[in-house]
Amino acid sequence: MGEAGILSPSAVRGERILVVGPAWVGDMVMAQSLFMVLRRRDPEAVIDVIGPKWSTPILERMPEVRRSITLDVGHGDVDLLSRWRLGRSLQGQYDRAIVLPRSWKSALVPFAAGVPHRTGFTGEQRYVLLNDRRQRNRDVLDQTVKRFVALGVPADESAPLPQVPHPQLTLNADSQRRLLSEHELHQPLIGLMPGAEYGPAKQWPLAYFRRVAQQMVDRGYQVVVLGGPKDRPAGDTISERLAGVVNLCGRTTLADAVDLLGCCEQVVTNDSGLMHVAAAVGTHLQAIYGSSSPRYTPPLTGRADIHWLELSCSPCFERTCPLGAHQLS
Repeated sequence: MGEAGILSPSAVRGERILVVGPAWVGDMVMAQSLFMVLRRRDPEAVIDVIGPKWSTPILERMPEVRRSITLDVGHGDVDLLSRWRLGRSLQGQYDRAIVLPRSWKSALVPFAAGVPHRTGFTGEQRYVLLNDRRQRNRDVLDQTVKRFVALGVPADESAPLPQVPHPQLTLNADSQRRLLSEHELHQPLIGLMPGAEYGPAKQWPLAYFRRVAQQMVDRGYQVVVLGGPKDRPAGDTISERLAGVVNLCGRTTLADAVDLLGCCEQVVTNDSGLMHVAAAVGTHLQAIYGSSSPRYTPPLTGRADIHWLELSCSPCFERTCPLGAHQLS
């Protein structure tokens, strides 16, 4: 559980807002659009975000966020006691709370903190925990980012929504120089992200990633494969015996990945958290969709080429394709 200091109300001129953030990397990146809208409406607003420990490096790259507050529970764990204790430690510090997940447990911290105005979508019987419950209009709020932004504006202004700004993560130039030197990388650089935490139905076949890597090396690029520890075998498959291809899966922090993606001229990626990170640092994307849909979670950038077969069975949002159709990619 992150340390929660006491805020003096007299020291803050704008609204004090507590946001309960999502549990996925891509969703946390998209949540920056909400933070940008909140600051646009109140430039002096203070925004603190509750999230998993991994989210701190992402939130630190968002100038709209003053601090991240770590909720030290496992992914999917209820752990009501930890949530209640965190909420009690935050009592009296916020004017408003926005709960992005739809689960009952996610709304417990603002309730325990006694935040007077608590906003979220109706779901999981959160009638007491939330006192500003919104209905989700799927026709208007047809994208994840739109749902997030809608919770930051008054209900009567959410249809139609105000313009949704694209996330813009800041880069650390010193870190970029260090990483290029440390891993013996040179530019022009192409990034490949073969993983997708959600499941294999969102993953382009590795043989195709390897073919792209070889073609890029032949054209004079260096290629870096990025992902988490679980993606290391995939990175080995792509990079094995290919000079000029470096597998950094599991060898970088999330903050490092942000800066390395900012060094890339282009990236080839599944619909994943790192895809949204790459979009938010302004890198050109070749974004490949399988079981998910670019209509629902598109990369929020004007620099993306979308590749989607749009089969008759898609989007199914399954973790594993029951038909083997992803092999047709």
